[in-house]
Amino acid sequence: MISSFRNVRSLALAFGLALTLSPLAFAQDSNSTSGTTRARSVASGEKMTVKGVVVKRDSDTFTVRDLNGTDTVVRLTDRTSVKTKGGFLRSGTNYAQTQILRGLNLEVEGRGGSAGELVADKVRFNETDMRTARTVEARANPLEEQAKVTEGRLSEVEQNAQKLSGQIDELAAVSNAARGGAKAAQETADQAVAGVNATNDRISALDDYVPQDVASVNFRVGSSVLNPEAKTKLDEIATKAQNAKGYVLEVTGFADSTGSTARNRALGQRRADAVIRYLVEQHQIPLRRIVTPYGFGESNPVADNKTRDGRLQNRRVEVKVLVSKGLTQPAPTIKSSSDGQ
Repeated sequence: MISSFRNVRSLALAFGLALTLSPLAFAQDSNSTSGTTRARSVASGEKMTVKGVVVKRDSDTFTVRDLNGTDTVVRLTDRTSVKTKGGFLRSGTNYAQTQILRGLNLEVEGRGGSAGELVADKVRFNETDMRTARTVEARANPLEEQAKVTEGRLSEVEQNAQKLSGQIDELAAVSNAARGGAKAAQETADQAVAGVNATNDRISALDDYVPQDVASVNFRVGSSVLNPEAKTKLDEIATKAQNAKGYVLEVTGFADSTGSTARNRALGQRRADAVIRYLVEQHQIPLRRIVTPYGFGESNPVADNKTRDGRLQNRRVEVKVLVSKGLTQPAPTIKSSSDGQ
């Protein structure tokens, strides 16, 4: 029986030690290059081009580290152009500023700001580098969040482990009390693991956008002019978007089957552009919140093009308010072993 209690005590101590060492090891790894990097201060108005990898990302800024280990803080504005290199007619593909992720290899052109940062005019990168950055972000975020959760509970876990060890030593001769202590230790361990798993799931969903609201506005034949009813619908969807947290807008234009395919695609694009222009000018929606618009033309109809009413429904622009799934999920909670006593 005493041998059994000692085994339980060893398991409890091992659990506490593992949780103690894991955040420390992660912190040491993340700071291993701190002595080899330095910060760059860009003179106000100085024109500069910086190439490197994104090592830190905030809401309106990110940090680029070049091959020499120098870090440059880059600030994004509504005028910043974010595109891939090359593409059709070498114009590249537009990306939302939210797609600039840690691990992305890119090139920034801009001028120095008042605080020594580089205010970006252009951000360019390759599609392959974007895919690599998304993979890095998906793997790094869960590890960082797990370290934060573990650090926050480090003192509590150490105290509980020490208390449990002392109780098992003192109550080694009392089997019922020992079994109760082992059960409490197991419940604490299960709750800690469940909390970490829930946090990992929530972080993994940050890049998974889901529609929160959808609006559809219709147009006259061959027209891309917004009528009063369309403007009213756009006013409503703009208000909903501005009340959302971490939103982006997806705008797509369509046409009926009247006319050629090429003409309908161009018409669908003009209708999408008209909607974006209204949202930006009338409601000050930031451009970084708008996903690259696209004109589908007569494809993806929602009604029968053989009827007048069906063609009216197909002459439309759809506006979707997309919100990060990770932001809409509730934050995980971990109950301590004292809860409910």
